[in-house]
Amino acid sequence: MKYDFDTIIDRRASDSVKWDVGENELPMWVADMDFPTAPEIREAIAKRLEHGIFGYADVSARWRSAYVSWWSERHGYTMDGEALVFCTGVIPAISSAVRKFTTPNENVLIQTPVYGTFYNCILNNGCRPIESPLIYENGAYRMDFDGLEACMANPQTSLMILCNPHNPTGNIWSREDLAKVGELAKKHHVIVISDEIHCDITAPGKSYVPFASASDTCREVSITCIAPTKAFNLAGLHTAAIYSENPVLRHKIWRAVNTDEVGEPGSFAETAAIAAFEQGGAWLEELREYIFYNRSMVKNKLFEQLPEVFVSDGDATYLLWIDVSAIPGNSREIAVKLRELTGLFVSDGEHFGPGGEHHLRMNIACPRALCEDGAERLIRGLKKIRES
Repeated sequence: MKYDFDTIIDRRASDSVKWDVGENELPMWVADMDFPTAPEIREAIAKRLEHGIFGYADVSARWRSAYVSWWSERHGYTMDGEALVFCTGVIPAISSAVRKFTTPNENVLIQTPVYGTFYNCILNNGCRPIESPLIYENGAYRMDFDGLEACMANPQTSLMILCNPHNPTGNIWSREDLAKVGELAKKHHVIVISDEIHCDITAPGKSYVPFASASDTCREVSITCIAPTKAFNLAGLHTAAIYSENPVLRHKIWRAVNTDEVGEPGSFAETAAIAAFEQGGAWLEELREYIFYNRSMVKNKLFEQLPEVFVSDGDATYLLWIDVSAIPGNSREIAVKLRELTGLFVSDGEHFGPGGEHHLRMNIACPRALCEDGAERLIRGLKKIRES
């Protein structure tokens, strides 16, 4: 490999949310990576730093072009660069959308188990989450379209937050499934906010389908949130984009993020995004191979030593969704005991809503030695819990 993903970097003294843990604890919970971002991005930031002046910034034609080229070349979807809106993050964009496209006490639809912060976006803005649980069979997930339509048909449902690819299950939704979501949304007058932040972390040889590319209807009813932050470990730079081909929805979300004052880039936000999309492709390819090797390693160790515990099927994200239904207790109890017994800190599945009660989420975007340590702690801890 050209790039180094094996070196362990001490993050304990870096004000890291993830690494604010005890001396012998290993955090594998929150979704950021323990790899430095691509050297090409760091070089671009360093060059911008040398300039020495960090006044108010704005997005440029090059920023728009970088997004357009990346999605066209890697995901087969050509966007209109002028329709891109800057935002400081995907979650700020979703929260702004909830405020703009709903009124208090309306329903916002989510498919559970799902990224728990979606609940915050909904509840903190005076709305109600309406849940359409995914169907879970034989370690795999699929959409429940009957349940989805029932939720959309509720006249109080005005908005859906779609997770594409899905966090935490790692599902890459098919073009047919996405098109069906779009048709149901149009039929029942529901706007779809598609969170596609994990779209570039897919298994080698696998790609995702942008929701807006699935059909003309999907383009008409949707707003898409995208960013380089998950794929290139840039969350702390607060850089993202919002896209809609529907001019009315686009104007409203533009007004929303500017009203909420989350529509202006910091000095490094544009620089990092441009460098990621223009120069980061080779680094990302090696990263994907490395992460999915880690994924296979953990799956194999579980199969060999604790076969009743297994990783759910999924071809996206660097997050393992682990079925621990064979272990006594619910996911919250198991996660707490794992941390007490081994120092391994993973996310409990209850945080992700209905369907997560017997799962753990584990972040394996880390150097191999840390991943092996985490797998060993996981297996050792679960065995102790099972035997207690």
